[in-house]
Amino acid sequence: MTIIVHHLNNSRSQRVLWMLEELGLPYTIKRYQRDAKTMLAPPELKQVHPLGKSPVIEDTDGASGGAGSDLGAIAETGAIVEYLVDKADGRLGAPAKRADALRYRFWLHYAEGSLMPPLLLKLVVSRIPVFGKVALKRIQPMIDVHLDYIESELAQRPWFAGDQMTAADIMMSFPLEAARSRAGLDQSRPATIAWLAKVHARPAYQAALAKGGPYAYA
Repeated sequence: MTIIVHHLNNSRSQRVLWMLEELGLPYTIKRYQRDAKTMLAPPELKQVHPLGKSPVIEDTDGASGGAGSDLGAIAETGAIVEYLVDKADGRLGAPAKRADALRYRFWLHYAEGSLMPPLLLKLVVSRIPVFGKVALKRIQPMIDVHLDYIESELAQRPWFAGDQMTAADIMMSFPLEAARSRAGLDQSRPATIAWLAKVHARPAYQAALAKGGPYAYA
């Protein structure tokens, strides 16, 4: 039994490696490199999934543990994370307390649904001459609203869903690492910075970095 991770450098797929390390599930990595000029994924990824994006996983054993899985490629980080929670019998999934479970589901989807869009918009707009500089002045306040909200939440609890780390924290890692790198997340938001430090210090995170290779946001 093994899981194949189609891993693109400096991408969301680093979260999948971290998730697998936390769960102790066996996996192998198939590596892909971004184009040095365009920073786009290579065309080879389209042979794995029609969208040509990463992360994508293939489970050679299936969710039930039976041989000969016909699930094919599983794409989208959130879908992969939920699949792995199910495969691991609920580990890193929703906490037992209802309030914590609701927070878990919120942050699990907030990461890509609400936080990543303005971060991606800022990245794209920053590469546009003249107009980009003007637009950035309007985009950063949008991001700051999110960062202030996250800071207020992490000031109340050690992890996004409560007292224990969950898959919601894994989902939130990529956008917050991106925000630390290029969108104004700094020591003025100490609870969020402390959360990132805890994430980076976890042995499973370090193991995923060692196996995944250079990752600009760590």
